[in-house]
Amino acid sequence: MIYSNVNLGIAVAAPSGLIVPVVHNAQCLSIGQLAEVTGELIAKARAGKLMPSEYSGGTFTISNLGMFGIDNFSAVINPPEAAILAVSAIKDEACVLADKNGNKSIEIRPVMNIQLSVDHRLIDGMLAALFVSEIKKLLEKPFCMLI
Repeated sequence: MIYSNVNLGIAVAAPSGLIVPVVHNAQCLSIGQLAEVTGELIAKARAGKLMPSEYSGGTFTISNLGMFGIDNFSAVINPPEAAILAVSAIKDEACVLADKNGNKSIEIRPVMNIQLSVDHRLIDGMLAALFVSEIKKLLEKPFCMLI
């Protein structure tokens, strides 16, 4: 199955339990529009006011347990979705860095784990690795998302 649109699910902890509102055609939205739409859907989800069309039809979900201090976790794909991205907490860690001359130093840097689970019937492992690499690049240099 090839999806023609990105229908982005956002896992939300609501008083009644976990629910995944979906931003339909997310690929057509700017970052600002995406933030606005997800904010509205999350508020509706927490208030228990989502319509069925607002929590169905997802193709890819993001689950964030970082706000609970979780360092790493595996998220389970919600069929028929293609993948789910698990986002963990940002923690300060000691990192070994090398300058352009190869000299190494240790610095404290913010580090976050992300883990992508994919349905290998739909997505090849190499494509998944390239996708995670692109996410890493964008998170390390977020201004690239604006270009």
